[in-house]
Amino acid sequence: MPVVVTGSIATDHLMTFPGKFAEQFVEGQMENVSLSFLVDDLVQHRGGAGANMAYGLGLLGLGPVLVGAVGSDFAEYEAWLTRHGVDTGSVHRSEFKHTARFVCTTDAANNQIASFYSGAMSEAGEIELGPVAERVGAPDLVVIGPNDPKAMERHTEECRQRGFRFAADPSQQLAWADGELIRNLVEGADLLFTNEYESHLLQQKTGWTEGDVLSRVGTWVTTRSAQGILVRQADAEPISVIAVPETKPIEPTGGGDALRAGFIAGRTWGLGLERATQLGSAVATAAVEVVGTQEYDLPRESFLRRFAEAFGAEAADEVAAHLPR
Repeated sequence: MPVVVTGSIATDHLMTFPGKFAEQFVEGQMENVSLSFLVDDLVQHRGGAGANMAYGLGLLGLGPVLVGAVGSDFAEYEAWLTRHGVDTGSVHRSEFKHTARFVCTTDAANNQIASFYSGAMSEAGEIELGPVAERVGAPDLVVIGPNDPKAMERHTEECRQRGFRFAADPSQQLAWADGELIRNLVEGADLLFTNEYESHLLQQKTGWTEGDVLSRVGTWVTTRSAQGILVRQADAEPISVIAVPETKPIEPTGGGDALRAGFIAGRTWGLGLERATQLGSAVATAAVEVVGTQEYDLPRESFLRRFAEAFGAEAADEVAAHLPR
């Protein structure tokens, strides 16, 4: 049964500012901010949370089904995803709007300021999951990544109605969503993904405690940057997994999406929670060592060697049994 990934499909425009944003802020003038940053470079890459996760799952051999909305400018991007094992047969094509765009500037301390143009993504709410299941079979898991709000709500409700297991990944959409919407997106999820800041924001906006969240989801995965990953379940001891050490960290954008891909692949293969989290950590590190969210690769031998260095030979052998050859 396939993994269906719903979420944004976008083009990333990534820039690097050699200084620190904080040095440009004037105390007492934050309500009148007018700043321009002279950046060192500009690169354009394929991105969008849904496409990023699907790319990672494709590298790991799962043949994910991508569900999202794009413009008429998608042909080259689609060919790239198809070459990397992603099924794009259920992607909606807008007749009038361009594919979404993400514009992000990263400073010397890895802080980021970003803007997002939704474009064709605003039509993602028109997509129904039923026809997707008819085409590829009932999904093993539906990932509901950051997307047009109507699409996220529709996909979540349809998963409940059809009995599809789903992963809630509201991500950056938590910043504007109210408590009611967040509760609707999270309730009943088999998996919940957040970073550490988002985990606190989710609790603040919903009024839920940590225990309340865990009583409503199967597994809660929280990324904590250099501190690694925390995995929690109700009535179980938390699992903490280290972040695989970076050899050449370049660009943090997309690391979280890669981690999700690795974790979901591990669980789909039947690996335990700790091993699946370790796999997610390793894939995330590979992603942040290059510029662009879909520019990394996972060469089998070097990936397993590095995995063994971080988590041991036995863990690497277990993962090796599932990695594509």
